[in-house]
Amino acid sequence: MNVRMAFLARAAAAAIAAAVAFFPGVFATAQQVDMNVVDQPGYVPTPEEQQLNGAYERQEVFFRATEPPGTVLIDTNNRFLYLVQPNNRALRYGIGVGRDGFQWQGVEKISRKQEWPDWRPPPEMIERQPYLPRFMAGGPGNPLGPRAMYLGKTIYRIHGTNQPQTIGHAVSSGCFRLVDDDVIDLYDRVPVGTKVIIKQAVQL
Repeated sequence: MNVRMAFLARAAAAAIAAAVAFFPGVFATAQQVDMNVVDQPGYVPTPEEQQLNGAYERQEVFFRATEPPGTVLIDTNNRFLYLVQPNNRALRYGIGVGRDGFQWQGVEKISRKQEWPDWRPPPEMIERQPYLPRFMAGGPGNPLGPRAMYLGKTIYRIHGTNQPQTIGHAVSSGCFRLVDDDVIDLYDRVPVGTKVIIKQAVQL
């Protein structure tokens, strides 16, 4: 009986490992350990640092959605942004999301797009990190990266980041961050007026 139980335990462990390998997004939340990081205005990451691998690398995935192609869906729990494509497909991007207490849900539209946006840290960020500049002009090393897409009349944006190591983690003040290549790719694909749905979890 003990031998049988040991065999079943090993089989179950192998099945879980295989599932994590083949369906990383489903298990991402359980594996995440959110980072205690500070912003680094002026830091310019290397191309190697900006290169994502594994689940958070930009990729086309199967995605059955009721929303029309061109819609953006944000899965806060699993740290993914989906751009719906035709024929049950979507482009999936790895993202960083709001830290505990700064996560939110809702439906917005992209109200404005900006290349090399200026950065004005919100009061909550200044309170946590009083040494931050109150203003930083757009350019390399700017924490908003090379592109920003503003969400309705909120203070939140989808933007780049000079901290690629934070992708897959909850570290922001409510914005959604992508590595620079990904935010440029998304920026070029979505026009002003694009519908953006923010959820805690997206059903595939």
